[in-house]
Amino acid sequence: MLFQKKKLEKEKREYDRVNQKPVLKCSICNGEQVAGFKDIRTGKFHEVMFIRNEKDLQSFKELYGLDEVGKEY
Repeated sequence: MLFQKKKLEKEKREYDRVNQKPVLKCSICNGEQVAGFKDIRTGKFHEVMFIRNEKDLQSFKELYGLDEVGKEY
């Protein structure tokens, strides 16, 4: 096949657990969701992946070894 969907690596990735928290940014208007990490001190959001369904959310959690992700609107 010429074009294939990229598969996420199964190895776990790391993030700064002291200065960042996992967040799911949700749009009130259209329901879009973006998973990423928010810097606790500055409030800056670093996008990691677009969440289309529950499977994408589970992939994000597994990739970073997370149990739960907080939502922000």
